[in-house]
Amino acid sequence: MLSIGAFAQIGQVTHRMLRHWDTSGLLVPAHVDEFSGYRSYDPSQLERLHRIVALRHLGFGLEDIAAMLESGVDAQRLALMLRIRRAEVEDEQRTATVRLIDVERRLHLIEKEKAMPQIEIVQKSLPALRLVALSAVVSEQPEVPGVVGPLFDSVARALKSTGAPMDTPVAQYEMGEDGMRIVAGYACSGQLPDGVEAINLPPVPTAVCGVHLGTMEHIAESWQAVHAEIFARGLVPSGPCRELYVRAVSDDQADWVTELQQPVAPA
Repeated sequence: MLSIGAFAQIGQVTHRMLRHWDTSGLLVPAHVDEFSGYRSYDPSQLERLHRIVALRHLGFGLEDIAAMLESGVDAQRLALMLRIRRAEVEDEQRTATVRLIDVERRLHLIEKEKAMPQIEIVQKSLPALRLVALSAVVSEQPEVPGVVGPLFDSVARALKSTGAPMDTPVAQYEMGEDGMRIVAGYACSGQLPDGVEAINLPPVPTAVCGVHLGTMEHIAESWQAVHAEIFARGLVPSGPCRELYVRAVSDDQADWVTELQQPVAPA
């Protein structure tokens, strides 16, 4: 079973949204503790979660989504609707264009549900890290690409002003009540420059990690493969995930190497 935190982390939705969907009957937890009210979800519910999120980004209301899921929405039909929406949002303003990026990502995930990318996946511990970093909270996943880069740029400028080395760029992502909290920075044990903060990432006893090669455009597929392997090993996500950028030099990202790190616990 997955906790509401782990389920929200994978679907990149807020806890509040999951509770709202539960109340409306759209996505009811597999189990609710009768004493604490604690919600738990089954991994088999992830397919329904991905479809709900995709349909929400297409602009459908909860009643329409419920009716469509009840009648059955297969990947081909959903892909067709997403392509139609893509043609529409290309004529909208910048905010709608940002949402288009997420529609494309969800489309790709749904089309690849039965064909996970083959990436190297290992299980290991993660050391504690002291990051010189900045953080931000975004309400929706499409906002993430436009936030992470500027956060890294701001930290890099601060470090350059002191001559401090910029080793091991790391981003951490954690879903909460009001959105996703992003921490982006560099591992650094030296003096803390003005305008940034020291953020200590605790050690992680066990994490499932995969290596993503190339651009960030398809990194969601690699994360999907990591999550599938987590469930295959009888584990569940536990805590915020991290991306460690082993190599991130070229502007086109073609030669980037990114390690995806998801802390886990026994199911």
